[in-house]
Amino acid sequence: MPSEDLKIEDAINETCPWSGKPVSADALTLYNGAVVGFCNPECRDKFARAIQAFEAALQARRVERAGLHQ
Repeated sequence: MPSEDLKIEDAINETCPWSGKPVSADALTLYNGAVVGFCNPECRDKFARAIQAFEAALQARRVERAGLHQ
């Protein structure tokens, strides 16, 4: 779902998890089926990068524990 289709009133939070400032309509993302708001697009993008890093680390751990090599 493109971020322009997300609505601030659907956000599960009122303040940015990074800064604590109020969320902004131009800084929304969809995460696990929920709209999450941030104070600005930079914080939203920081969240996206963190999620990607965590997912990559989890996948590497799964591969290691399974005894597989990529």
